[in-house]
Amino acid sequence: MALSTWLAFFAAAWAISFSPGPGAICAMASGLKYGFRHGAWTIFGLQAGIVCQLVIVALGVGALLATSELAFTVVKWIGAVYLVYLGVRQFRTDAAPVAVEARPPKSAHPVRDQILRGYLVNITNPKGTMFLLAVVPQFLDLGRPLPLQYFLIGATLCFTDLVAMSCYTSLASRILRMLRKPGHIRWLNRGFGSMFILAGTVLASFSHKH
Repeated sequence: MALSTWLAFFAAAWAISFSPGPGAICAMASGLKYGFRHGAWTIFGLQAGIVCQLVIVALGVGALLATSELAFTVVKWIGAVYLVYLGVRQFRTDAAPVAVEARPPKSAHPVRDQILRGYLVNITNPKGTMFLLAVVPQFLDLGRPLPLQYFLIGATLCFTDLVAMSCYTSLASRILRMLRKPGHIRWLNRGFGSMFILAGTVLASFSHKH
């Protein structure tokens, strides 16, 4: 991959990473619940999801989602139902103020559950896979080894997404620092819950022909 091609992808990756979507909502919800220090574990799950999506595209499995109505529909509905499930759970999240600098309460989800949550949000989003399927080939040099190019693209996208999701998580944790009243936090939880449900609804209405 030529340097000029990589720079073009690097610029595009920033726009891709900062675009609002289920990943951004997930990152902010974690920042709101746990603060930045502990909520950041969700970000690593989101990156794992991106890596898996890229592997799916590299193996050509992504093309199956683009051509098979059944495969696309199954993945789409799994993702939509999961986002709605997260929305309902966010609605029911305890509204008690969180000590941002302290350790998470014993009732909090373990680190592995936060990572899994981020991973599932990305990997069950067929729009993300199809987007990579449409964008990534434009930056590949077929005359050079593809594995190294996919690695470079994956590393670049994970870097920009890591920065973007960290910004979203940090933003939510800063809001958390300013809100000490349970009523305020309850409404924020409902707001993020609504965004999850809306994202699931939008995903459910998405067609593989779009």
